[in-house]
Amino acid sequence: MKKFFLFATIVFTASMQGASAQDKPPFWDDVQAIKYYDRMYEPPASPILFVGSSSIRKWTDLERTFAGYVVMNRGIGGAVVNDITFYLDDIVFAYHPRQIVIYVGENDLPQKETTADSVLARTKLLLQRIRARLPEVPIVYISMKPSPSRDAFRGKCKEANALIRAYISREKKMEYVDIFTPMLDKDGKSRPELFVQDMLHMNEKGYAIWRAAVEPKLLKR
Repeated sequence: MKKFFLFATIVFTASMQGASAQDKPPFWDDVQAIKYYDRMYEPPASPILFVGSSSIRKWTDLERTFAGYVVMNRGIGGAVVNDITFYLDDIVFAYHPRQIVIYVGENDLPQKETTADSVLARTKLLLQRIRARLPEVPIVYISMKPSPSRDAFRGKCKEANALIRAYISREKKMEYVDIFTPMLDKDGKSRPELFVQDMLHMNEKGYAIWRAAVEPKLLKR
C-alpha cells in the first residue's frame, strides 16, 4: 500500500509540473512518472493489468481487493480512449500481462463532437492494437458507469456500451462486464450513495459492485 501511495504521489507531482507544457502529448509526464516508479520498484512478472482512466487509478486498494491474484494498477486520471491507445507501449506491453482489465471511455462522452459510434471506433482501435501484439492475452472490458455528474450523457453512454458489448461478443478472448446496470436503482436512476462528492468518482460502495462483477472474470494461476 505504501508503494501505491508513493506511485500516486509521483504521478500527481509530474502531472502538476507538466500542466503547462504544450509541446508534450497529454499525460506525458504522468507516463514518465510511471516509468520512473518502475525503475524504483520492479513490476511483478506477468500481472493481471488494470488500465484505463481515473476509475482505475483511484482504485487504490486494488492489490488488497484482489489479494489472491497478482494485479497491477496503471490507470491515468483523465485519460480518454485515444490516450490509452497512444501509450500502449508504456503502460501495457511493457509489463507482458497475462490478462488485461480495461476501463476507459467515460471521459470521451462530454466531448461535443463525440458520438456513440465514435466511442466504439476508438475502443475497437484500442482493442485491436492490443490484440495485434498480444493475440492470446484475455481482455476484460468494464462497461462505462452511470455517473450522476454525467447524467446529461446517459443516452450516449448506454448506446456506446451496447455497441461495444456487441463488438466484444464477436471477439475471441474478450469479455464485457456490465457494471452500468447494477449501479442503477430500481427506477433506473443513478445511485449517488455509490459516489464521492464530485458524483463522478466512486466510494467503497461503488468499488464493491465492481469487485463483485470483475473478480469472476480474473484468471487464477
